[in-house]
Amino acid sequence: MKKILPILILFVSLSAFAQGGAKMKERIKAQKIAFITEKLSLTSDEAQQFWPIYNTYEAKIEKIKSDDLGTLKMEMRKAGEGISDEKANDILEKLMEAESDMHEAKLQLVKDLKKVISAKKIIKLKIAEDQFNKKLLERLREMRQRRANKN
Repeated sequence: MKKILPILILFVSLSAFAQGGAKMKERIKAQKIAFITEKLSLTSDEAQQFWPIYNTYEAKIEKIKSDDLGTLKMEMRKAGEGISDEKANDILEKLMEAESDMHEAKLQLVKDLKKVISAKKIIKLKIAEDQFNKKLLERLREMRQRRANKN
C-alpha cells in the first residue's frame, strides 16, 4: 500500500496537469478568435465562411507540428552528436517534407480565403496572427519571470 500511494499521487498530479494544459489551450484559442475577429472587422457573413476555413488550416498545422515535427525533434534530440549521416539525411528529408506540408497548407488557406474575404483582410490576418503570437510570448515571459521571482 505504501508503494502504491506515491504512484497514485503522481498519476493524479499528471492528470490534473494535462487537464490544465487543455484548458489553457482552449483559453488561448478563444482569445485568438476574439483578437482576429476584432482586427479583421469580419461581418457576420464573412465570419461564418472564414472560421471553418481557418479552423481547418489550424488543425492541419497542429497535426503536422504534433505528429511530424514533434517526432522528428525527439529523434534529433535522441540521436544527438552520435547521429549517422544516413540517419541525419533521413531526418532532414522528413523535416523538409513537414515544412513543405505546412507551406502548402498556408497556400491553400490563402486560396480558400480569397473566395471569402478581400486580399486586404488576408494581409490583416497575417498581421493579427503575428501580433497575437507576440503578445502571447510576452505574457509567457512575464509568467516565467513572476514564477522565478517567487522562488
